[in-house]
Amino acid sequence: MKEENVILVNEDDQPIGLMPKMEAHEKALLHRAFSVFVLNDSGEIMLQQRAADKYHSPLLWTNTCCSHQRDGEGNIEAGKRRLREEMGFSVELKELFSFIYKAPFDNGLTEHELDHVLIGRYNGLPKINKEEVADWKWMHPTQIHSDILKNPDNYTAWFKIIFERFYDYLIENQEQS
Repeated sequence: MKEENVILVNEDDQPIGLMPKMEAHEKALLHRAFSVFVLNDSGEIMLQQRAADKYHSPLLWTNTCCSHQRDGEGNIEAGKRRLREEMGFSVELKELFSFIYKAPFDNGLTEHELDHVLIGRYNGLPKINKEEVADWKWMHPTQIHSDILKNPDNYTAWFKIIFERFYDYLIENQEQS
């Protein structure tokens, strides 16, 4: 299978080129990404545990799904595609905010992303893709907050950053559909 390209961007999210994903992570170059958060009507977030054979952050808990936009693909379109690929369902998504982060990993790779945070609502069960996802669960934001404080190494770097940034939003909107 051919390695996917990521969209290299400047700090204003303007595309400046394409590069194979692994090369961008080896060189720590800024590229476009997205993170999807799916909430149910009880205000719980659907978390996924990354598959054991992921090239970084294996078996760590994170948001519902995340990935990189393809060339010519919008943020919402990309989020819906990846949600179907990883979790086996589709929902309407809306974009909340974007931010830049840089996180080096033990394997020499670095995530340097301009990450678009997307949110959706769903009350069903996922049909997880075992090549991408080891497990899943619903958790209330207050439970996640407590667990991150106790067990920070159980969560991905980007999830902890995003979660801290929009924890108040999650609490305020936990029962709205």
